[in-house]
Amino acid sequence: MSTADALPTDGRPVVFRDALVLTMNDRHDVIPHGDVLVIGNEIAAVGTALAVPEGTVEIDAAGGILMPGMIDTHRHMWQTAMRGYGADWTLTQYFVWYYLEYGQHFRPEDIYAGNALSALDAIDAGVTTTVDWSHGLRTIEHAEAALQSLRDSAGRFVFAPGNIFGAPWEWAANPDFQAFVKANNRGDDMLRFQLAFDVTGDPAFPERGAFEAARELGLAVTTHAGVWGATNDDGIRLMHENGFMTPETIYVHAATLSDDSYNRIAATGGSVSLATESEQSCGQGYPPSWALREHGIPMSLSVDTSVWFSSDLFTAMRSTLGADRSWEHLKAHEKGDTVTHSHLRAEHVVDWATRGGARALGLDAVTGSLNVGKKADVVLLKNDNSPSMFPITNPYGHVALQVGRADVHTVMVDGRIAKYDGSLVGHDLARTRAAVENTVDYLRATMGEEVWHSGMNPEIPETKVLDNPYMYTEFRTSATHEA
Repeated sequence: MSTADALPTDGRPVVFRDALVLTMNDRHDVIPHGDVLVIGNEIAAVGTALAVPEGTVEIDAAGGILMPGMIDTHRHMWQTAMRGYGADWTLTQYFVWYYLEYGQHFRPEDIYAGNALSALDAIDAGVTTTVDWSHGLRTIEHAEAALQSLRDSAGRFVFAPGNIFGAPWEWAANPDFQAFVKANNRGDDMLRFQLAFDVTGDPAFPERGAFEAARELGLAVTTHAGVWGATNDDGIRLMHENGFMTPETIYVHAATLSDDSYNRIAATGGSVSLATESEQSCGQGYPPSWALREHGIPMSLSVDTSVWFSSDLFTAMRSTLGADRSWEHLKAHEKGDTVTHSHLRAEHVVDWATRGGARALGLDAVTGSLNVGKKADVVLLKNDNSPSMFPITNPYGHVALQVGRADVHTVMVDGRIAKYDGSLVGHDLARTRAAVENTVDYLRATMGEEVWHSGMNPEIPETKVLDNPYMYTEFRTSATHEA
C-alpha cells in the first residue's frame, strides 16, 4: 500500500488489521490478531476480524503492536532548537544558561521554531499528546508564537505558558496575559491550557496571586516541586494550607519531598510527572517512583527537555523501570536482603506513558486507551526490517524495553495519519529545519563563538584516583622480574 493510499484525506474510515492490540483500558485487555476501526476522528470498534464499511483503508498491522498514542506531561518544547547542547550540564548550569544569561535572547520566531521541531519529534516517537511547559515566554508575542506553532502542528497539546524571567504573581495577573488566555482557551480537545510556575517556599507565599489567576482563568497548575535547592516541602505546605492543591495539579519531579508532602499530594488527589532521565542526571533528587508507589500517588511520564535528554517515552519508560528497581535492590542490599520479585512492572510504565498521562490531564474520556468512542490517537509499532520486533513474547516488556522510535510505523492523531511506514507525512520538515538552523545561527552569533563553545563544554572537575594498595602484587612483581 502506498502512503497516498493509506491517508484518509477524503474522510474514509481506517482499519488496523491483525495487530497485537494493547488496549490500555480498565482491564488492560490484550487482543492477539486484533483490529481497530477508526471512523472520522473516533475509535469505532475494537476486536477481531471486524466487519468494516465499504471503502475502508486497511493498514496491515500483522507482526506489530497497536497501542494508544503516548502522552508526555512535561516537555519544554521551546528548548528543542538547542537539542543536545547541554548534554554535560548540571541543573545549576541549566539555570544559569536559561534563567540568568542566554534564555532571554530567544525571539518569538525562536520559540516557534523550537516548538515546531519538538512537535514533529514527539509524533515521530509515537507521542500524540504533549504538555508544552512553555516557561520562556517573556512577552505576549512570544506566547503567541508558541501557541501558533502548536496550532500548526499535528499533535494534541496542553499549552502551559509561563515566564521564568518574571514573578508568576505579576505576569499571571497581567491583563494582557489574561486576555491572551481568555481569547485562545476555547475548550478544544486538541488544545487545552494549564498555567506553569514554581513555588519557592517563601513564607509570604507571593505565588498566591498566580494561583488566584489560574483559578479565575479556570486553569490547572503544573509546577516543578521537590527540586533540590529550588523547590521544597515549604512550597507544598504553603499550597496546601492556602487551599491550592487540587486533583488537577501536576507536580513535576517531586524528587526531594518528605512523607508529609507526599501525604498532602495523595490526600488532595494530585499526580506527579516523572522525568526520570532528568532526575537521574540533573540532581533534582533520586527518581521518586518508589516513594510515590508507597503513597499511592498517580504517575505519568515526561522527557523534560531535549537540550539535555532523549525525547521519547520509550527511554522514559526504561529509565524509570531501571531507577525504581535499582533503588529497590540497593535498599534491600543495605539490610543484607535480596529482592526476588520486582514491584514495578513493564505494564505499569506503559500505563503511565498512556492512560496515566490522560488521567493527569483530565483527558481520560478523550484519549489514553483504545476504547470505542474515544478519539483516535493510535500508534502502530511495526518494523519488518528490524530484529528488535520479533519475537514478541511479553508485549508490555517489548514496548518498555525493546522498541524505539525507528519502530514507530504509523501514528494517528484525532483520526488523521501523521506518520506512516516509518516516515512523517503532511509536514514540511525542510521548513522546520531552516527555522531551527536560523535560531541556532542567531544564538551562536549573539553569544559569540567562545561563549557558545564554553557553554556546551563546562569545566570537568578534577578527579583524584585513589591510591590502590594492590597495584604492585607479588604476582606482578615476580612477572616483571621474569620478563
